[in-house]
Amino acid sequence: MTSLLFLGFFVIVLIYGIGLYNHLVNIRHAVGKAWANIDVLLKQRHDELPKLIEVCKQYKAFEQSTLQKVIEARSRVQTAREQQDIGALGQAEGMMRAGLGGLFAVAEAYPELKSNEHFMQLQNRITGLENAIADRRELYNESVNIFNVGIEQFPAVLIANLFHYEARPLLEFSGNEKSDVDVKSLFG
Repeated sequence: MTSLLFLGFFVIVLIYGIGLYNHLVNIRHAVGKAWANIDVLLKQRHDELPKLIEVCKQYKAFEQSTLQKVIEARSRVQTAREQQDIGALGQAEGMMRAGLGGLFAVAEAYPELKSNEHFMQLQNRITGLENAIADRRELYNESVNIFNVGIEQFPAVLIANLFHYEARPLLEFSGNEKSDVDVKSLFG
């Protein structure tokens, strides 16, 4: 009778452990899926930016320093994206958003550019991608939070340590990203 109770207890613990392991695998893959969604949008934006820059370059007087900031930020985002370096991506995204904000603000001083249908389509497309990236970033951070909490809670921490699950970093942005934009300096 005692061996039967012990066997029953062992089976229950085993089933619980398997369920807990499967739950951790599920939330780990949710983080991967959330990252893949961000990656797709970053790639789309990466592909659209050269078109926008080319349209701006058609206006000879357009500020080259503004274009150069966007090109440099694009390169940094691409590198961080390829390396899946969340910290570097956060910094590069801050630069990208500032560069695009500057680009769109400076474009206000060029009525011919603002009236260019291709520029307006690209601006709307990139703005839409920026909004989608922000939404996906929120989903990614929520998935990471669920995963990180899940691998720290007892008894899941035992299984997480056994299978070497490590906490994932949140996609955070620099203080520049969160501060107000000084539009006056963009026209100065």
